Amino acid sequence: MRVWAVLVAVVLATLIGLPLQWLSLRLGLPSRRWIPPVFHRLLLALIGVRVTSHGTPAGDRPLIIVANHVSWLDIPVLGSRMPLGFIAKSEVGRWPGIGMLARLQRTVFVDRSSRAATGRVNEAIAARLREGDPVVLFAEGTSSDGNRVLPFRSALLGATREAFGGGPGAVVQPVAIAYVRQAGLPLGRARRPLVAWYGDMDLVPHLAEVLRRGAIDVELHFGEPIAGGDRKAVTLAAERASRALLAAALTGRSRPPDSPA
Repeated sequence: MRVWAVLVAVVLATLIGLPLQWLSLRLGLPSRRWIPPVFHRLLLALIGVRVTSHGTPAGDRPLIIVANHVSWLDIPVLGSRMPLGFIAKSEVGRWPGIGMLARLQRTVFVDRSSRAATGRVNEAIAARLREGDPVVLFAEGTSSDGNRVLPFRSALLGATREAFGGGPGAVVQPVAIAYVRQAGLPLGRARRPLVAWYGDMDLVPHLAEVLRRGAIDVELHFGEPIAGGDRKAVTLAAERASRALLAAALTGRSRPPDSPA
């Protein structure tokens, strides 16, 4: 019963938000930046997800946020904090429903198999950065079980930085996404995959289970910004920072929260 109730509420919110965002994008209205965060906050409230932030997004611009990737929930979790854009693999753009929502979020789709598309993708990323909004990159290139951070791919981060002219053009800020509790109980190593979506998991059953359970607590941990350096050094520094932040969050050693929501 809960699953259907949440789905109906989400569909109604989407039917209202989609045309508003489409019109805002078509007309270049300022609302195009703020409709997605409002939508994501409503979505999380309906599902039953509470986000707590530790640290704050860097004030430097242009800014690339480099995060670990655990679940489809990562999108609304990050998207609820501020206006931003995402970088996603081209396959996401072809997913029914999700692809349309991603486009309205101003997501840049990257076709890793097509070198011919590189210039077009770089131009799109640079345009997002010039607008002043951060761009989010899941640098692992895939999702994990939420208990660890997989190696960051320097090629992904390097291409994103080069889109803004290369060199130290954009500041990089590592972020750790940690799913810590469900129904008020700690999500230990064995239970955290109940929230994580990874490997060959089917989306629909996982989505239904998350909607049925709800009451999820997730923490966002913002690390210190990284400026300058070559792509491999920056990638390694971001990976180590994200891994340390995640480990601290999962073991309860993180600092007090700044903004629960």
